[in-house]
Order: sequence, then C-alpha cells, then structure tokens
Amino acid sequence: MSEIYETGMATRRRVLGDAHVDRAEAAKSDLDAPFQTLITEAAWGHVWSRDTITPRERSMLTIALLAGLGNDHELAMHVRATRNTGASADDIMEALLHVAIYAGVPRANHAIKIAKQTLAEMEAKE
Repeated sequence: MSEIYETGMATRRRVLGDAHVDRAEAAKSDLDAPFQTLITEAAWGHVWSRDTITPRERSMLTIALLAGLGNDHELAMHVRATRNTGASADDIMEALLHVAIYAGVPRANHAIKIAKQTLAEMEAKE
C-alpha cells in the first residue's frame, strides 16, 4: 500500500478506533476494496491527516456536514469518534445549532436525536 494509505489508516484508527476499523476491514470484499482504499487515502490520508485544524474542529465540521446532508449512519459513527478527537457534547450541540440555521431545523432536530441516543449509548458503556 502507498504511504498516503498508511497515513490514512493510522489516522482512521486514531479517530474511529481499532475495533471499528477492524470490523470494516473484516467486512471488506473484492467488490468494495477499491472504495475502502479510496476513503482511506482521500478522507483519512489527505483530509483528516492534515494539521491545519485540530481533530476536534474536524469532528465538529464533519458532524455538521453529515447532519446537514442527512447521513445518519455516518453521523452516529462520528459522534462516537468524538471520544477520540476531543470534541465534547457541547461541541456537538454547537455544530448542530449551525445545522439548524444553515441546513434546516428538521435536519438539526433529527441529528440531535441521533446525537443524544449515541451519547447515551456511549455513556452506558463506560
């Protein structure tokens, strides 16, 4: 694999956790292997690995974008990732307040429901 892939995989593991990445890798098939390589290199190697902004800030941006676009499954995953990025529940709420204004109240309302449920599940596991 390429150096950018290795960098991306290290960042992906740091943000999402080994258990999540291990599950994704175990589920990978010949069909989706090119896609997995693409997201590891592009999202994790090129974008998430940049040091221009902090992982906390990247989490907040990602949560806002996913909520605004209605990507619920990815939203819950990135709320769980805040445990590793330093973004707090207050940070998540700030991001979702922006979603309400710039992407719509219904999107933010649904995202808040997902965030509350995900945070409660995280708390219950502690």
